[in-house]
Amino acid sequence: MSLQEKVMVEMKAAMRAKDSMKLEALRAVKSAILLAATETSSKDGLTEDEENKLLQKLVKQRKDSAQIYKEQGREDLAEPELQQAAVIEQFLPEQLSEAEIEAEVEEIIAETGASGMQDMGKVMGMASGKLAGRADGKTISGIVRKKLA
Repeated sequence: MSLQEKVMVEMKAAMRAKDSMKLEALRAVKSAILLAATETSSKDGLTEDEENKLLQKLVKQRKDSAQIYKEQGREDLAEPELQQAAVIEQFLPEQLSEAEIEAEVEEIIAETGASGMQDMGKVMGMASGKLAGRADGKTISGIVRKKLA
């Protein structure tokens, strides 16, 4: 079942349950999928990798918004953003733990022979590709920075 089909099934369930917050998040996912599909204009739709990147982008947007709201003391606006992020995260593959990410990064550093911060771009490129959809770019960057420093 494609991501779009899964979202539609969940939307129907949210409508029946009258869960407006979940419905809003699912509509945002559906909208983003349709927009991305028209941009790429491929007949097959989006690849799984493209779908994961799209979902991660949506989750990141909501978490960033929630962070800004919290900084401004607007918990009433931050909470729905976090709830929507949680709904969208259900469609992402299981995320790696920090220890698993560290192990992957160490393996990539050994592969590339990276020795310092000047090699960060090379390591990040490989790590981002290898861990796409399973780890947040910010987390990967922090770990790579720590390992190369």
